Amino acid sequence: MNDRLAKLENLVDTLRGPNGCPWDREQSLSDLRAYLLEEAHELAAAIDAADPEAIREELGDLLFHIVFISRLIEQPSEGPTLTEVVDILHQKMVDRHPHVFGDEVAEDSEAVHHAWETRKAQQRSGSVLSGVPSTLPALLGAYRISQKAAGVGFDWPDVAGVVAKLEEELGEVVSALAQDSSQEAVEEEVGDLLFATANLARKLGFDPESALQRANRKFKRRFEAMEARLNPAEQLSEQPLERLEELWNRAKKEDRRPS
Repeated sequence: MNDRLAKLENLVDTLRGPNGCPWDREQSLSDLRAYLLEEAHELAAAIDAADPEAIREELGDLLFHIVFISRLIEQPSEGPTLTEVVDILHQKMVDRHPHVFGDEVAEDSEAVHHAWETRKAQQRSGSVLSGVPSTLPALLGAYRISQKAAGVGFDWPDVAGVVAKLEEELGEVVSALAQDSSQEAVEEEVGDLLFATANLARKLGFDPESALQRANRKFKRRFEAMEARLNPAEQLSEQPLERLEELWNRAKKEDRRPS
């Protein structure tokens, strides 16, 4: 593995060298940040598609950017080498799994998660929530924030409590609309509703971002089926609501594929 990582480091050095690629030489950390996020999303899409070949390729692209960034910070400032990065990561994972590498006992995954968040909170200065990047998609961010809060005991005792909170937040949205509240006030209530929805997904044991992505794909697939049923001369925007509902219901009935 060390030889393979060295091979990638040499590749990056060649690309950024005097006889290498002008484009690669010009890349900065801020440039690579954007590409890193793009590659991470492409890997996520490959995982969603359950495509092993695509996952393998996207993992490679992501690894290349990690090596590229590592070489970029190492060379001008004598920052940590990739080997040091791996060593630090290895030690951190060992330290955070004392139930595997030490004497602690964890009964189940919930106990592991609680202990993990507690240890991270003890090691980190500042808020328990400071480890959640502000760049995460908002729904995923809500999920991770609530995970971390729950990891130190700030959570509902059961799903029923979250459902009650969800109903409360929906009622506040309805109330804000009935009172003809400002756009800002309604937006705030809708945000609270979405945050409560993320909590419900967490409490039920799944990632709301993935659930919403599946819902998006399902809606897109059914909407495109509606469009396909129109005659070439017809426009979807010109159809009466009754016709649209008929097309939608037929698309739903015929759609038996998983999301």
